Amino acid sequence: MTEPGESRAVGGPWWWERRRSAALDVALGAVSSGECAFQGVEFAAEAGVPTAAGVVLGVVAGATLVLRRRWPIAVVLVAVAVSPAEMGLLLGIVGLYSLAVSDVPRRITVLLTGMTAVAVVISTLIRLQQGVGRDPAFDPPAWFIPLVSVALSLGVTAPPVLLGLYLRARRRLVESLRERADGLERELALLADRAEERAEWARNEERTRIAREMHDVVAHRVSLMVVHSAALQAVALKDPEKASKNAALVGDMGRQALTELRTMLGVLRSQQQAPGNPAKPEHPLKPGQPEKPGGGGPARLAEFAVAVAGSVRGGGRERGGSVPVAAVEEKVVAEGPRLGELEALVGQSRTAGMAVELSVEGESSGGYAAGVEQTAFRVVQEALTNVHKHAPGARTRVRLAHRAAEVAVQVENEPSVAGDGAQDAGLPSGGNGLVGMKERVVALGGGFVSGPTDAGGFRVSAVIPAGRARVEGAAGADRARTGG
Repeated sequence: MTEPGESRAVGGPWWWERRRSAALDVALGAVSSGECAFQGVEFAAEAGVPTAAGVVLGVVAGATLVLRRRWPIAVVLVAVAVSPAEMGLLLGIVGLYSLAVSDVPRRITVLLTGMTAVAVVISTLIRLQQGVGRDPAFDPPAWFIPLVSVALSLGVTAPPVLLGLYLRARRRLVESLRERADGLERELALLADRAEERAEWARNEERTRIAREMHDVVAHRVSLMVVHSAALQAVALKDPEKASKNAALVGDMGRQALTELRTMLGVLRSQQQAPGNPAKPEHPLKPGQPEKPGGGGPARLAEFAVAVAGSVRGGGRERGGSVPVAAVEEKVVAEGPRLGELEALVGQSRTAGMAVELSVEGESSGGYAAGVEQTAFRVVQEALTNVHKHAPGARTRVRLAHRAAEVAVQVENEPSVAGDGAQDAGLPSGGNGLVGMKERVVALGGGFVSGPTDAGGFRVSAVIPAGRARVEGAAGADRARTGG
C-alpha cells in the first residue's frame, strides 16, 4: 500500500516502496511507542501492576504502527485492544487513516471503524464516571457524559477515516486516468504507424502513376520518331522528297512530345504553387545556360511524389494548405487525350509505314468520364507502340466499341512483315507497357486481356465501365483504406 502521490518504483526495504516511506513509518512508530509507554505508567499505577510491565505493553503496542502499510487491520485491532487502558491515541488515528486509504474492502473498514468508535465511547464513559465519583462537586447533567463520549468518539474516528477514503478515491482516479492516458498513447502510436504505412503506400502509388504517365506520354511519340528516323536514313539518298517529308514528321512528333511533357509538368508546377503553398520564384534560364541540378524534370516529379505523400499524411491536404491529391490528379486526367483523337493517333502510325485499320462500333451516349476516355486512348496508344517495337510493318486493326454501360477497345496485329518504311528500328523495351495498361484498366474496375493470337500476331483487349473516372476510383480506394 502506498500513500497517494507516491512513486511506484520499488526502492525501499521490506514492504516499503520508498526509503522515505520507511523512515516516516519508523518515526511514527517511535512517537507512538513513547506516547503509549508514558500512558502505560499511569495504567500500571491504576491497575496495580509493575510499572515496567505497563511501559513494555505501551512500547510494544505503539511500535505496531510501523506495520500500518503492510497490515493496517492488525494496527487498528491493537489500537482497539489498548483503548480501555487509555493509551494509543496516535496509534488509533493513524491506524484508521491507513486502513481507509488502503485497498482493504470497505465493509471491513466500516466494521473496524465502528469497533474503534464503540471502544472510545466505552473508555470515555468509564473515565468520566470515575471522575464524577472522585469529585462530588462535579455533577453534570445526565445527558452530558454520553454526549461528550459520542462527540469524542466521532472526533477521533471520523476525520482520519474520511480523509483516508478521499485520498483512496483520488488515487484510484489518478490511476485510472494514467491507464487511460497510456492506452491513448498506445492508440496514437498505432495510428501513427498506420499513417506512416499509408503515406509510404501513397508514395509508391504516386511513383508508379507518374512513371506510367511519363511512359505513355513519351514512349509512343519517341517510338514514332525513331521509326521515322530509320525510314529517313533508308530513303535519304534514294528519295530526297520522301526523306524531307519524314524529317518534317520527326519534327512534328518531337514538338508534340514536348507539348505533352510541358502540359504534365505544368500541372505538377501548378500544384506546388497553389494558394497557401507558395513556391519560390523561378528564374528563367538564359539561352545556352545549363539547367541547375534538381531544377525540373525528374526532380520536380520526385518533389510532386513527396508532396502527395505529405498530403495523405495530413488527411488529404499538405500542412501548407496545398491542393488535395485528388484535385491534382483530376487536373492531370482532365487535360489528357480523348477518344476523339484516336483517328489522329492512328494516322501517325500510318505515316510511319504501319498499315492500321480503325473501326468504330456504336455511338457514344453523352460522352464518358475523362478518366475512361484517357485510359482507352492510352491502351490503344501503348498497343500501337508495342507493334512498332515488336512487329514493324505488321497489319493492325484497332476496334472501338461504344456500349450501354462500357467502352471496349481492341488492338490486334498480324505477324510482322518488314517492308519499305517499316524497318526494325531497334526500339528498346522496358517490359512495363502491358503492366501499365492493365493497371489503368483495373483501377477503373474494368477487364484487360492480352496475348498472342492463333495466326501468330498479338491482341490487346480492354473493357472499361463507362461511368467511373480514374480519379473517382482512386478517391474511393483512398476512402476505403482510411475508413472514410
